[in-house]
Amino acid sequence: MDGEARVTVVGAMSAPLGGDRIALEVTAGPGARLRIGSAAATIALPGRSAGPAHYEIRLTVADGATLRWLPEPLISAHGSDLRMTTRVELAPTARLVLREEQILGRTGESPGHLTTRLTVHRAGRPLLDQELAYGPGAPGWDGGAVLGGHRAVGQLLVVDPSRDSGPVARPRLLGATAVLTPLSGPAALATAVAPDALQLRRALDEAAAAVG
Repeated sequence: MDGEARVTVVGAMSAPLGGDRIALEVTAGPGARLRIGSAAATIALPGRSAGPAHYEIRLTVADGATLRWLPEPLISAHGSDLRMTTRVELAPTARLVLREEQILGRTGESPGHLTTRLTVHRAGRPLLDQELAYGPGAPGWDGGAVLGGHRAVGQLLVVDPSRDSGPVARPRLLGATAVLTPLSGPAALATAVAPDALQLRRALDEAAAAVG
């Protein structure tokens, strides 16, 4: 995109460990165009501390600004315990593309415990507040009503003030394991599950194309 600044977040492969507290804050100022990715996947690992790790992301997008938050996946390794929260504040004319991907366990292992919460406010009003939990201690997380045996899960949120903000349409399927849900206002949320990270990314890319 012309005029778009790109930032890559480089993190340590050894974090977040149990007991860690990590916070990342991003602000896109008025009229800015900002794309943020990461150099590699984030791996939640067990640590010496018995307590969970906490990872908090705070995103603020000002009027006329665009933020594309497109990190690599979060991997929940066996024995880990991570509480992840993402809070987004959008001005009335801000645009957002946000992708989250979680891989539950490395190859051949069961996942750790992972809780994620995504909260989005637009013009000071709630747009989305969603909390998900996977792994040991999360009731029914691997059942047919949630993941159905899949080990990769993700979502793509698009908020675009230039889109029609008329009545909310019905959700629609994208392939066999993804659904696109229009939200009130100029927003849409795609949620997908898949056997692995590659197929999950393909499903979310299809969702991005469908939103346009």
